[in-house]
Amino acid sequence: MLIANRGEIAVRVIRACKELGVTSVAVYSDLDRDSLHVRLADEAYALGGTTAAESYLNTEAILDVIRQSGAEAVHPGYGFFSENTDFARAITEMGVTFIGPPPEAIEVMGDKVSSRIAAQEAGVQGVPGTTEFLSSGDEVVAFGEEFGWPVAIKAAYGGGGRGMRVVHAADEAHAALESAQSEALKGFGRDECYVERYLTWPRHVEMQVIADTHGNTVWIGERDCSAQRRHQKLVEESPAPNFPDEIRQAMGQAAVQVAEACGYVNAGTVEFLYQEGEFYFLEMNTRLQVEHPVTEMVSGIDLVAEQLRVASGEPLSFSQADISLRGHSIEVRVNAEDPAEGKFLPSPGPIATLVPPQGNGVRWDGGYDSGDEVSQYYDNLIGKLVVWAHDRDTAIARMLRCLDEFVLDGPPTTIPAAEAILAHDDFKAGEHSTKWVEDTLDLTGVRGTPAPAGDDEVEKVERSVDVEVNGKRFAVKLFVPADQIAVAAAGGGKGLPKARKRSKGTSGAAPTAGSGRIAVPMQGTVVKVNVAVGDEVTEGQVLCVLEAMKMENNIAADKAGTITEINVEEGASVGSGDVIIVIE
Repeated sequence: MLIANRGEIAVRVIRACKELGVTSVAVYSDLDRDSLHVRLADEAYALGGTTAAESYLNTEAILDVIRQSGAEAVHPGYGFFSENTDFARAITEMGVTFIGPPPEAIEVMGDKVSSRIAAQEAGVQGVPGTTEFLSSGDEVVAFGEEFGWPVAIKAAYGGGGRGMRVVHAADEAHAALESAQSEALKGFGRDECYVERYLTWPRHVEMQVIADTHGNTVWIGERDCSAQRRHQKLVEESPAPNFPDEIRQAMGQAAVQVAEACGYVNAGTVEFLYQEGEFYFLEMNTRLQVEHPVTEMVSGIDLVAEQLRVASGEPLSFSQADISLRGHSIEVRVNAEDPAEGKFLPSPGPIATLVPPQGNGVRWDGGYDSGDEVSQYYDNLIGKLVVWAHDRDTAIARMLRCLDEFVLDGPPTTIPAAEAILAHDDFKAGEHSTKWVEDTLDLTGVRGTPAPAGDDEVEKVERSVDVEVNGKRFAVKLFVPADQIAVAAAGGGKGLPKARKRSKGTSGAAPTAGSGRIAVPMQGTVVKVNVAVGDEVTEGQVLCVLEAMKMENNIAADKAGTITEINVEEGASVGSGDVIIVIE
């Protein structure tokens, strides 16, 4: 089985393959050639390229690896091609099993607009919103004026908060739509968006479903994913706190209705917003979810193993009556992201040491190890820390203990923010919502710990050499430290490049607040410059947009004045601390 993904989900699936006796095939970009999922897989093939578009979103490259490896099945993980109808069809047309739903179900549910229509036809109501793709910001304005502000623009083919913008007034609509479309295109390869009413204090509760090809569809409990920033989840748990059982049963049945309405097969998640005793269909994720471990912990069901059984044509190994949920589980996402007192800034970089906590009821699903590097070109999820206990209070205490024990010397992470969330009385009481982290939680002084100073890292360079194996000659590509080549090469390495050092530092001291020297807070790529030399700007005005780790980040003016210097252009790569604009 080929795993068309990377990071912790690829590792998770590879481990399931090993337990089931299935040969695992990894794919990797140039940056990931030494990554954990490559080291663990039985076989690994290069896709080439650096960015996601050049590698993990390169359909032809992945199809070519399927042919080379003789893979009989493909697991897409989540993100990338996991909800891409064209990719699923290309796989199945090759006679290869796609570990997921039929392409037709992805087509209906992968598009958030058509999924809303399908849910309504199944008798499950969603949040009021459009059922056609947006063509201009004027449509956003018209919707907001009819249903009231704020409204949410969402990527029709996206998820995880990417390609989503909350619009509070008509004058924000056009820029918000443009930004949402841009981010959606980079993250999912499609830029279609729609708009819906934005609830004021909802909880995000989702139902895990799984269906086989024998007509069996079941739901396996709910997950509360309300602790979010920028509409991306930080902490998930199962079961949901303060959640009436009659609502649980009704929501579970609604999830099954939605899945059956589109002929769904394999594992999926039906997401709802829950507010004041009412729940609304949000979307269906036609894949395994990032937070699936909490469901596994309380149910005892290995969802990845069950995915493979279903894809093999076997019936589910359990019925609805067999499902028995036990205890409480909490998952914390550990992202390479500095909480930065609530700004949550992506922070790629090398990991010097990673030692996850241990103990009773503790699980670590990681995609990196000591010595690996988190790249700016991919998602910033390092791994997921999961705990289980007999009750919620004990699970919270256990998670706080584990976060305190966690050793991660490298890029700043979201661990300090997770500690603040779990220790707060609102969270302990189960009274938080999807707006709570950004609107209520006080993260003053909560920052990630920067990586300790260390030696500069020696870059590797590519070399081709001839080797002989059992008397047969092969041309082999090697990636080795340049300085070792120079030392080992005959004649003292004449003509070979000298070792190049890759700096881990920034471009000088960080500018002070209000100095007018605008520095970028993270490594990334400039995708838009909104000003020119000579422009007058106000404090807080967005000067440029920086893309890092598949997300767009606005870089704003720290004071009013005149632009006197612009040191970057669109498409330029920048490092943390680089001064890109000067205001006087």
